[in-house]
Amino acid sequence: MRLITLLSICLLLPGCAAFDTINDSVSGISDYFLGGEDNSDPPAILVEYVPEIQIEKLWNETVGVGTDEQSLKLVPSIGFGKILAADRDGLVQARDLNTGRLIWEVETEVHFSAGPGLGAGTVILGSSDAEVVALNSENGELLWKSLVSSEVLSVPIIAKGVVVVRTTDGEVIALNEKNGVRIWNYEHNAPALTVRGIGAPIVVEDNVIGGYDNGKLMALRLADGKYVWETSITIPKGRSEVERLVDLDADPIDVGGVIYIASYHGGAVAVSELDGDVLWRNEAISSYNGLSHDFRYLYLSDSNDNVWQLDQRSGASLWKQKELHQRKLTAPTVYENYVVVGDFEGYVHWLSTTDGRQLGRIKVADSAIEAKPVVVDNTVYIYAKDGTLAALKTRSP
Repeated sequence: MRLITLLSICLLLPGCAAFDTINDSVSGISDYFLGGEDNSDPPAILVEYVPEIQIEKLWNETVGVGTDEQSLKLVPSIGFGKILAADRDGLVQARDLNTGRLIWEVETEVHFSAGPGLGAGTVILGSSDAEVVALNSENGELLWKSLVSSEVLSVPIIAKGVVVVRTTDGEVIALNEKNGVRIWNYEHNAPALTVRGIGAPIVVEDNVIGGYDNGKLMALRLADGKYVWETSITIPKGRSEVERLVDLDADPIDVGGVIYIASYHGGAVAVSELDGDVLWRNEAISSYNGLSHDFRYLYLSDSNDNVWQLDQRSGASLWKQKELHQRKLTAPTVYENYVVVGDFEGYVHWLSTTDGRQLGRIKVADSAIEAKPVVVDNTVYIYAKDGTLAALKTRSP
């Protein structure tokens, strides 16, 4: 469920166990709020099938209260030989990738809303109280705090000694990674009605490229925030304000000089990173989640929680997985021959890159998973809203 703001109007929008068969009963669907009196499109019930892979839980730990059941951009981040995660109440932990052993933790008493992002020896997080916080990656020591214009709801991006954050009032702000001093800011007014959530920008060469709630993708110069180019990914259509939502809340990705991004009500689009020229557009897809890619294809979860495979060269749809419909899927992660997504009941699903069929699943938490799974060395790391942090591995049955 997403919160849509005026600035805050609630609107419902489409976050080792080895099995011989998978026959999971779905508890809690009746508790899932579908909106008003209309429950005509409920979450798909998980059905029995014979798994083609076995899934092993390597370790399972807890990071405080997690997101405290709020829709935030708290994600697991991997670097410095550690996995780092934060909770809503200000706890930050660093754990061993292989064992989950706690290396360090700090209580900051900051209401974290996004992060962590990882820099050169720094761990950067944003807060609901308009703060950006930097910690030492070795021991969690506080390095600096900086005030920004409003709540940070995108994971901070760090490149070339610059920290880039986006705030809910539409600003892009660049800070010095060493001391938190503001370098530049770019104001971009948000529409009155938006989907709650902000896609993190990416840094490509010397530019910061990110999508906005007015349906535009924009490139700014990393060094000074100067405008480079912008392009309309989608144009608002429809009679109501809700129908005209065109938020670009999915994190863009850069593959070989092409930027790929998806939008709510606006389709998936490929643009040139050089000048923003649109290379192709697939208007059949509405999504506010991120994308993943392999050598040739793109993968994304749409706003109805169907998973798609698209051709990078043309945007053509190659398959569509509908069996997890309305299960509030995460953005997909792809590795080897697998597409991995989490759902609103704490299940993690493995799909085939060949045709999207279900290969296996495991329940890792008692709450929703909204953070995109992270894969390092064929190990899948999951962070759920209740604070569950888990490492999973697959093997053939």
